[in-house]
Amino acid sequence: MNILVCISKVPDTTSKISFIESDTKFNEDKVTFIVNPYDEWYALVRALEIKETMGGNVTIITVGGVDTEPIIRKALAIGADQAVRIDFQPTESFAVAESISEYAKGKNYDLILTGKETIDYNGSEVAGMIAEMLQVPFISLAIKLDIVDGKARTEIDIENGVEVITSPIPCVISAAKGMAEARIPNMRGIMASRTKLIEIVPYQPTTQMVNTVKFRLPNPKSGVKLVDAATPEKLVELLHSEAKVI
Repeated sequence: MNILVCISKVPDTTSKISFIESDTKFNEDKVTFIVNPYDEWYALVRALEIKETMGGNVTIITVGGVDTEPIIRKALAIGADQAVRIDFQPTESFAVAESISEYAKGKNYDLILTGKETIDYNGSEVAGMIAEMLQVPFISLAIKLDIVDGKARTEIDIENGVEVITSPIPCVISAAKGMAEARIPNMRGIMASRTKLIEIVPYQPTTQMVNTVKFRLPNPKSGVKLVDAATPEKLVELLHSEAKVI
């Protein structure tokens, strides 16, 4: 199996978020960056499990500048065979999908895997766009993936059950929780990752689909209200008048 796994650089969830340049740009100063967990824990690890069972090759690909190298090395340490960095700073998901799909054309990848979304923007857009640009099937939010009789057999959580989908390959699949269990790089993998080459691919987007107008932090969390167990009618009143959920 020839598998391409898309990875992204995202802020660690403990980072303090702020914006600069009139709130039009994310402030990266003193921010710790990690591999997007959905990409790493589920998409990449499942790709490696498939390779270990069936043989093949796992390539990771990301879009960004030289600042993405630490996350690339982390993914290589986990077990990816090779890495590709598309050399431009993305500002929106269409350009990311376009650049990855252009690279993937003619490479004969059996599977292209992504996490279900990035934990910073939560857009869940790139995988579907890649599938459309490559004109291959797309399966979203898969919690299980197996290769059976030369086809991708996936499972997806739905209300009150699980949906089973079988797709011909090649296809694009976005991975959700349950696809695999996270792996910790071992010393051998870390040492090997330092000598693996990263292919650098220049790219210039042809279309700017989205412009960022302004970022805004969510409103601060308000304090909680405690309701005495002896007065449940007060709770009902608050849920109706303030929370407006009933």
